[in-house]
Amino acid sequence: MEAQNPDETNLNLLTSKPVSENPLEIKAYKRRWIILTIFISYAALNSYQWPEYSIINNIVTKYYNVSAVTVDWTSIIYMALYAPLVIPASYILDKKGLRVVGLIGGLGTAIGTGIKVFSTSRDSFWVVLLGQGICSASQLMILCLPPRIAAVWFKPSEVSTACSLGVFGTQVGCALGFLLPPIIVKNHENVEDVGYDFKVLCWSLTVFMILPALAVLFYFPVQPPHPPSINQVEERSRTEEFSTKSFFESILDLATNVPFVIHVVAYGINIGVFSAIGTLLNQLILQYFKHLPDAEEFAGRTGLVMVVVGIVGSIVFGIFLDKTHKYKETTLFTYVMSSASIVAFMFTLEMQSKVLVYIAVGIVGLFTNAYMPVGFEMAMELTYPSSEGTTTGLLMAPSQILGVVFALMLGKLNSMIGPFWSLATQALLLAVGTIITGFVPNKLKRQEAFKRRLNDVLPTETIIK
Repeated sequence: MEAQNPDETNLNLLTSKPVSENPLEIKAYKRRWIILTIFISYAALNSYQWPEYSIINNIVTKYYNVSAVTVDWTSIIYMALYAPLVIPASYILDKKGLRVVGLIGGLGTAIGTGIKVFSTSRDSFWVVLLGQGICSASQLMILCLPPRIAAVWFKPSEVSTACSLGVFGTQVGCALGFLLPPIIVKNHENVEDVGYDFKVLCWSLTVFMILPALAVLFYFPVQPPHPPSINQVEERSRTEEFSTKSFFESILDLATNVPFVIHVVAYGINIGVFSAIGTLLNQLILQYFKHLPDAEEFAGRTGLVMVVVGIVGSIVFGIFLDKTHKYKETTLFTYVMSSASIVAFMFTLEMQSKVLVYIAVGIVGLFTNAYMPVGFEMAMELTYPSSEGTTTGLLMAPSQILGVVFALMLGKLNSMIGPFWSLATQALLLAVGTIITGFVPNKLKRQEAFKRRLNDVLPTETIIK
């Protein structure tokens, strides 16, 4: 028998009915962790493919005989497709719920991954782009899910942690996407050997995608039988009343929510900079360390360090938010440190010290990666009771657009003025984002709503205890 949620007690006091007779029973199911694990698995395999080709840019250009910018588009397409498809994706999430969106995201990733099995001949780079395009479109149904899964399945005291773990899936995938391709695909003199390595890369990923695809197909429900919180009781009633008109009205409400709009701009700059640096990491590293025999692998390992340390930061900051609810302060702190970390990365590259580069890029990852779930949760606080999926979609759209712009800009500046000054522009952008974040009001609507409901249900002295 599963433990009773504290919110369950609150609702029973409100209704004066036993739990067994209460149709609005509040319950946090143990299988919520299985649902989250399934999501983490296919989210990781999707995001793995974002840096998959760009981190071995020099090998891909030689094998397929395409330009470096063309290879960059295997990563940029992940961002470019987001903006035009985000509204349809949010609409599907609000109208159809977690199961339909999970199916599209999971099975779409499986299809895109499988298509790339046929991309290993030297004249088939267009197949690579086709597979990347399908995976990037599927990503739309993935990025918006962590806050929704957290809200629909988890207790209020677990929401920020669950959201961070959901984002953890995409970050693990990015980490492996930086690490494994340079290990699997070597810079052989014989192009046939390179082609064989690409076959191993594509087939292994397809095989690993089979289990998560089956799991999401057969074990990914719309929602649990009973809600895990009082907030979700109300959310379910709003979902039942869903209409196209109300959906677009909610978008208008979000677009006129000034604190949210300010946060969206700041969030877009931060994630856009991270995406640009991740896309160009191979080129930035090789300009300083191309003399190394393992230069491509070193570039991959720096990406791994950046993301893995970011994963740790995401989890730590998620737990910290659940314990303290210091959303504005945490958002501002991670932003300031993101800007400082890019400056440190610039100077350690100039010093050409592998150890210092690892340390600096780890600090970059700690704060730029950790900012993603922190920014998610700040947006949820500013926009409550708006739909988590719609809020996340509108939050991410500018970051994807700016990611494309910043990646193209960084690549151009890198070829013109070198990596040091091109990275300096990214640090400057983050400094601007820090200032913008300072203007975001500290309005925690979700926390206020939860406290208000507790006050309505429990005596004041009970709440103090």
